[in-house]
Amino acid sequence: MVEVFKTNVQQETETNYIIAVIKRQFPTYKINFDLEDCDKILRVEALEPQWNTIVDYLNNLGFSCVRLE
Repeated sequence: MVEVFKTNVQQETETNYIIAVIKRQFPTYKINFDLEDCDKILRVEALEPQWNTIVDYLNNLGFSCVRLE
């Protein structure tokens, strides 16, 4: 299953940090950003992604993150 999120992440260095934080808790998740997209998309692929935890992580790091349905 793939969850897609709209974020306000702007820089590649920020994406690397966010991915590292998420992978510490969920090492099996496949995570990537599309900063070229106007919504600065974060994609998380996993069997059962815990999307609310992903949103909380980004919010706690000072970023906006909204799950797209």
